[in-house]
Amino acid sequence: MLNAINGKYQFLSIPLYTKNSKTGKKGLLRRQCTNDYKIQPIIQQMRKSLGLAKGEKRKKGTRVELLMGISLDETFRIKTNRIKYITNTYPLVDLKMSRNDCKGWMKDHDYPIPPRSACTFCPFHNNIEWLDIKNGDQKEWQEVIEFDKAIRTGTRNDDEVFLHKDCVPIGQVNFEKDKDKEQLNLFNNECEGMCGI
Repeated sequence: MLNAINGKYQFLSIPLYTKNSKTGKKGLLRRQCTNDYKIQPIIQQMRKSLGLAKGEKRKKGTRVELLMGISLDETFRIKTNRIKYITNTYPLVDLKMSRNDCKGWMKDHDYPIPPRSACTFCPFHNNIEWLDIKNGDQKEWQEVIEFDKAIRTGTRNDDEVFLHKDCVPIGQVNFEKDKDKEQLNLFNNECEGMCGI
């Protein structure tokens, strides 16, 4: 969890919410975590599978097809891979399967419905997801609370940083507030076509 902090608070790689201690102005830090923890490990594994050493160029004509788990209702996340020899393909879109279709397939084949792909401490959780974490594994919830405390002064200015959009310590958030109005945000805060199912 603390790998999300580079060195001693020199760079926070997750999109934490900020609140200026003098003005009260709120903001959001830049997100680097998808690249650091999803995209780069996949690229490193692909290079390893191709037998490439660090810095070694691929053999001419080498092509990689990368299957992306993006469903029909997330077509806005379809992207051309930045690495020229990698072609992203979208089998769920080709099969015209929505997220609900995927859930139905999982249920019909006796698989558990997977949660949205996100770290336990992801600031993009909504209150429903935070409540699930809080009511789940208590050790995990305690780690989230400790992480939230550890990042509080993680910027170089007068900003405090928080995991929750209300900019209060995560252990003090009322996740039940407006629970009936809250819609689960499955995709809008995702990027690079690497998150979600």
